[in-house]
Amino acid sequence: MGCGTKEPKITQLCLAAIQRLMSHEVVSEAAAGNIINMLWQLMENSLEELKLLQTVLVLLTTNTVVHDEALSKAIVLCFRLHFTKDNITNNTAAATVRQVVTVVFERVVAEDERYKDTVDQPVAVQGNSNRRSVSTLKPCAKDAYMLFQDLCQLVNADAPYWLVGMTEMTRTFGLELLESVLNDFPQVFLQHQEFSFLLKERVCPLVIKLFSPNIKFRQGSSTSSSPAPVEKPYFPICMRLLRVVSVLIKQFYSLLVTECEIFLSLLVKFLDADKPQWLRAVAVESIHRLCVQPQLLRSFCQSYDMKQHSTKVFRDIVNALGSFIQSLFLVPSTGNTSATPNQTGSNALGNTGSAQTSPGVLGMGGGATVLPAFEYRGTWIPILNVTVQGSAKATYLEMLDKVEPPTIPEGYAMSVAFHCLLDLVRGITTMIEGELGEAETGSQTTAETASLPAPSSEQQDLQSASDQSEKEPVSRAVWEEMVNACWCGLLAALSLLLDASTDEAATENILKAELTMAALCGRLGLVTSRDAFITAICKAYSIQGQNVQMISPSSESHQQVVAVGQPLALQPQGTVMLTSKNIQCMRTLLNLAHCHGAVLGTSWQLVLATLQHLVWILGLKPGVGGALKPGRAVEGPSTVLTTAVMTDLPVISNILSRLFESSQYLDDVSLHHLINALCSLSLEAMDMAYGNNKEPSLFAVAKLLETGLVNMHRIEILWRPLTGHLLEVCQHPNSRMREWGAEALTSLIKAGLTFGHDPPLSQNQRLQLLLLNPLKELSNISHPDIRIKQLECVLQILQSQGDSLGPGWPLVLGVMGAIRSDQGESLIRTAFQCLQLVVTDFLPTMPCTCLQIVVEVAGSFGLHNQELNISLTSIGLLWNISDYFFQRGEIIEKELNKEEAVLQKQAEEKGMMLNRPFHPAPPFDCLWLCLYAKLGELCVDPRPAVRKSAGQTLFSTIGAHGTLLQHSTWHTVIWKVLFHLLDRVRESSTTADKEKIESGGGNILIHHSRDTAEKQWAETWVLTLAGVARIFNTRRYLLQPLGDFSQAWDVLLDHIQSAALSKNNEVSLAALKSFQEILQIVSPGRDSEKPDTPPAINVAVPVVVGTTTATSLGRSFMRTDSIGERIGRYNGSEPPVITDEIEDLNLWWAAWNSWYRIGSESTRPPITCDKLTFIPSQPFLTALIQIFPALYQHIKTGFSMDDLQKLGVILHGAVSVPISSDASPFILPSYTEAVLTSLQEAVLTALDVLQKAICVGSESMQIMYPAIFDQLLAFVEFSCKPPQYGQLETKHIANAKYNQAEWVALNYVPFAERSLEVVVDLYQKTACHKAVVTEKVLQNIIKTLRIPLSLKYSCPSESTWKLAVSSLLKVLSIGLPVARQHASSGKFDSMWPELANTFEDFLFTKSTPPDNLSIQEFQKNESIDVEVVQLISTEILPYANFIPKEFVGQIMTMLNKGSIHSQSSSFTEAEIDIRMREEFSKVCFETLLQFSFSNKVTTPQEGYISRMALSVLLKRSQDVLHRYIEDERLSGKCPLPRQQVTEIIFVLKAVSTLIDSLKKTQPENVDANTWAQVIALYPTLVECITCSSSEVCSALKEALVPFKDFMHPPASKVQNGES
Repeated sequence: MGCGTKEPKITQLCLAAIQRLMSHEVVSEAAAGNIINMLWQLMENSLEELKLLQTVLVLLTTNTVVHDEALSKAIVLCFRLHFTKDNITNNTAAATVRQVVTVVFERVVAEDERYKDTVDQPVAVQGNSNRRSVSTLKPCAKDAYMLFQDLCQLVNADAPYWLVGMTEMTRTFGLELLESVLNDFPQVFLQHQEFSFLLKERVCPLVIKLFSPNIKFRQGSSTSSSPAPVEKPYFPICMRLLRVVSVLIKQFYSLLVTECEIFLSLLVKFLDADKPQWLRAVAVESIHRLCVQPQLLRSFCQSYDMKQHSTKVFRDIVNALGSFIQSLFLVPSTGNTSATPNQTGSNALGNTGSAQTSPGVLGMGGGATVLPAFEYRGTWIPILNVTVQGSAKATYLEMLDKVEPPTIPEGYAMSVAFHCLLDLVRGITTMIEGELGEAETGSQTTAETASLPAPSSEQQDLQSASDQSEKEPVSRAVWEEMVNACWCGLLAALSLLLDASTDEAATENILKAELTMAALCGRLGLVTSRDAFITAICKAYSIQGQNVQMISPSSESHQQVVAVGQPLALQPQGTVMLTSKNIQCMRTLLNLAHCHGAVLGTSWQLVLATLQHLVWILGLKPGVGGALKPGRAVEGPSTVLTTAVMTDLPVISNILSRLFESSQYLDDVSLHHLINALCSLSLEAMDMAYGNNKEPSLFAVAKLLETGLVNMHRIEILWRPLTGHLLEVCQHPNSRMREWGAEALTSLIKAGLTFGHDPPLSQNQRLQLLLLNPLKELSNISHPDIRIKQLECVLQILQSQGDSLGPGWPLVLGVMGAIRSDQGESLIRTAFQCLQLVVTDFLPTMPCTCLQIVVEVAGSFGLHNQELNISLTSIGLLWNISDYFFQRGEIIEKELNKEEAVLQKQAEEKGMMLNRPFHPAPPFDCLWLCLYAKLGELCVDPRPAVRKSAGQTLFSTIGAHGTLLQHSTWHTVIWKVLFHLLDRVRESSTTADKEKIESGGGNILIHHSRDTAEKQWAETWVLTLAGVARIFNTRRYLLQPLGDFSQAWDVLLDHIQSAALSKNNEVSLAALKSFQEILQIVSPGRDSEKPDTPPAINVAVPVVVGTTTATSLGRSFMRTDSIGERIGRYNGSEPPVITDEIEDLNLWWAAWNSWYRIGSESTRPPITCDKLTFIPSQPFLTALIQIFPALYQHIKTGFSMDDLQKLGVILHGAVSVPISSDASPFILPSYTEAVLTSLQEAVLTALDVLQKAICVGSESMQIMYPAIFDQLLAFVEFSCKPPQYGQLETKHIANAKYNQAEWVALNYVPFAERSLEVVVDLYQKTACHKAVVTEKVLQNIIKTLRIPLSLKYSCPSESTWKLAVSSLLKVLSIGLPVARQHASSGKFDSMWPELANTFEDFLFTKSTPPDNLSIQEFQKNESIDVEVVQLISTEILPYANFIPKEFVGQIMTMLNKGSIHSQSSSFTEAEIDIRMREEFSKVCFETLLQFSFSNKVTTPQEGYISRMALSVLLKRSQDVLHRYIEDERLSGKCPLPRQQVTEIIFVLKAVSTLIDSLKKTQPENVDANTWAQVIALYPTLVECITCSSSEVCSALKEALVPFKDFMHPPASKVQNGES
């Protein structure tokens, strides 16, 4: 009532009172209605408007009494007040309206709370547009419904249904109210179908209708075409509409799917370039609001993009943003950007109020600006700081007070759009990643389905139950669709922005967005999109690529260039610049690879290729373990780095390393992707490095190494591809590339072996072999640098892992063994070092099965011809190895036998034969055989030193350790090792070159005895033969029971024979030595316990012989069946085996045949004679002959005449061989000494042995005597006729010149004389033997002696004939009695004339004594003659009756001749008296006389001799006297020569002696003839009386006196006759 007064003051008080009442809630419903009516009146009177509003507000907010009509009235009241002229009232009313509307809706919420327990079935809302309230709603809800419905009516400029009394209304205010209701009370609309119906039926059509001017409007098109001028878009409405749309989409999307599709499409349209700037800006802001709600975006995607016939809304939004950004770059915005960047820049800054930099800093010439901005093709757009990331804080959507469209600062739209993109990416990825994470953990925990991440409060209502239980496959489809929908647009936009970005922070954000997208695609397995994003980043890195102009300083680029280098390409064109942006991209890439390596898959290739390029340009070089370090880029690209980058390098290098270290966390598949990518990258690098020696890119190789090293714990899965590729790299022609390949490979192998695998390598042989295999594969590469690396690796492995290699040994040894001779010295040396290490340290640790490989490898080093010392040392190693076998024999044998059994079993299972060298032998023996075979090969090496060393070692090992072999194995040793070796040596020696070798390499002089290959081979042959012979000798007790010993023996003899007959003195002599050695063998079954000591070969090796075992080799190791036992077996309890003896004989006879062949071949004179004829040396012949006695001992029982004949030929031949003049001083004695050469000694010894054997031998053997005599007599003849050797010219030693190759005949005299002595001795022993008698030995002796005797002074040596005489005397003294004994048999008939001739030739020699013969000498010689005559007088004449008459006659004639003085005409007068052989003549004469009147004529025979002697004597006297008388007469007064006088005196004396003797003899003994001859002397004697010599006269007296007895008176003839 008070209010009705309309008095202001009262009204004020009343209103205050009413307010107080209301606040105490004492107002009833009716009262409330009254109050409102009262207020209405006030309002109509425009009184206390503000107070009114206050009261209404209080009335409505304190409780809910006001409703329905009253409420509507109250609300209308407020509206009316809003449209007053008073500004304050207006604004207050506006606020009140807002509050009131809120209150109305809050009531609904409260009401719902109250009734929420009673669930009532909502009745379907009819589609009628009944403006009256819907009956089903509760009171508060009804009010709210009516209110909202009328608001829609009002905005649509229709009459309200419920708010009766409204006068005017603005659209902007209506839209604001609608927006606030929708925004603040979404649950009311969502819970009540009636409200939902309103939204669909009223709000959406309204919005669409209001949008129409904006849609149709095209900027710049003339408005004439559209008749209604209203149609121009109006900023306030448009902006508010967009806000409403935002709310609708945000809150009621699930209700208004179709409508939203329209709204979104509209929004997208508003971004078109032909729409006004402000419209685009506001649209972008709206879109930004959507972009920060990933769940919403997800719903779009599900509702539209994934439906078949629907618009692809989500995709369109993203694409629209993209094209929007593009259009901004293309359409220059309001100001001319390039002209006034500064001004716009500062404007923009001013507008947004985010002054980051003071405007003054800008504009530092050259267009360079520090403002963060995008620049693209000359369009420069600043970046404004519009929002905080992740929240859409709009600027223009909030300008509710503006009526005119505001001016949009440059770059604003761009910045918002940019943020849209970033937020979109961030939102989607975090959402999906979160859900993915849940899904994964969910699937792992297999509990109930993991609910999706709890939505933020504003989206709670969106999250329906169905979402909760959504299964992963569905969500995955959504995720994939979302990504598929947006990636193209995003990528295009981001790439463009990245290209244009000049701000580090912006670049960083863009890259981050691309990175997160790439990772997300990767996780979802969307390969194409993933690769696209990665490519984008990589492109961005190299975008500054080949663009060379960029170097000019004036360029518009705002990027700081930090590095310049050559691109990594085949033909680098120009240079590449790296800007700081490139480095940023790089970091992003590293980040991507580091954090998301697992999802990169095949994109590793891209990433790595780009990283490689970076590394290349920055000049990082690989270091140990594959880490890249800043290297001095000397041979690399021409790199220029700024200090900025230089400081970054270690960081980049570090990140790179960390990146590959993190590969250990990748799963196997991803790891394989990484490895494959590295490999193909490396292949490209290899292709590029072909054909040039430029620095290659080693990035991939280094990183393969690094990856391998960090993944050692699962190395098996990547080992094959990794090493396979590295092996290819190792074969690359580019040395740097190869070197790194090898470095990587060897580092990996070493690391692999030292890594603590689980289980350890020792229990995981497969892995160990896998790791070592590439090391072996390296052997197929011929580059020496690779091989050096390989061997160094082996060496290191040996040093660190040697003890635990186990089954890896064959591989490691194989590597050493694979080195070939042509691979250079250093390689061989390194490999050999490894081998030495193995032999010295590791033999005990390796499996015994590998020992054979060690032997092979050591042997192969011996055969390398690069470095002699290595070959020799390797032979030493073989010796060490053999020692090791010997010492650990038992252990090795056990292990090998075990292994053998296993192999045998496997072979049987496969049905194959066990295949190993020397198979049937036991495995331990095979090991030895391999060793021997290797040494055997080395024995025929081309280098003499190696051959020598190997030979000595071979024979020493067989000698020292051969006892370990099984008996049967010896067969193989002999045939496969020793004889095989002999064959090869023989072949090489016989074909060796005779060219002189100038020097032994360097300045080593070669001794003349080794200066041709042939001579060097000779040494080898000697060594080999001697070694084999020694083994045959010392091991005979083992060899003989082998079964084919006799064949072996024959082969050995054959070798000895061919060596002996080789045209090399050294070899032939050595062959004989070996021959001698094998002949000293003690035959088994006899003293086999007595070991022979073989001739020492100069190697200090203990030789194991008989039962003695060398203990110098550590512990003495004997086989179980010791040698002693074996021997026991051969000659134990069983009776002595005869076959052995027979077999033995066969062996000896084989030896004899060989000896004979050697002898006959070597001593047979050559057919032609030229300078080069080979003539065997004296030592050779001596040795040959010396062998015979030993040999003969064994074969004497069967030695026949034939054999003797053969022997004779050889002995004769041997003695006949001349000596070369250069050797003669060493062999020949000076000519005057009577010494035999050793050869001659040997020959005589041989005959002596024979003769002694015959002597004690059986009757049958004695028929050999004559043959021996023949032989000896042949030698005796040499004294006068030296033997001829073929047609060889020999010179007398005195004429030989030492320096010419001439042949010198030996002095055979001493030999012949010694032979003669032997003959005499022998004859003395054997004269009576039947054979000697029948074979006319005596005659032969005489016949032979006749030669020197007849030569006498012409003999080469005076001693010869003297010896001949004495020998003759000795022989005759024995032989003549024998001859007389056999006189009747006629066996000696032919001897007598020979003897007579011999006497004749000797006593009356035709040779004159030398002029220088002294008188004493002459007298000595005369006494020899006298001896001969005495022999005749004692041994022959007394037995005349047993001797043929003619012989006696010859003797008489001879004596007669001798008794007359024979003189030598050459003597001077002074010597004459001596030189008359007076003594001789006297003896002859006396002998004659003696036999003339021997008193005792026993037989007519004897008388006959006397008569002959007498008549000869008388005839002789007559002659002398005649001659004397003649001479006397002629000489006149001159006295005659002394000798003649002496002779005549001698004759005269003889005559007187003769007459005396005749007188004493019985008359009947004297023949009448004799008397007649005596008397006939008388006249001659008388004639001598005239001689002048007194001596002759006195002798004459004595001779004449006896004639008185002949002075008888003549008697009658008859008487005479009777008498």
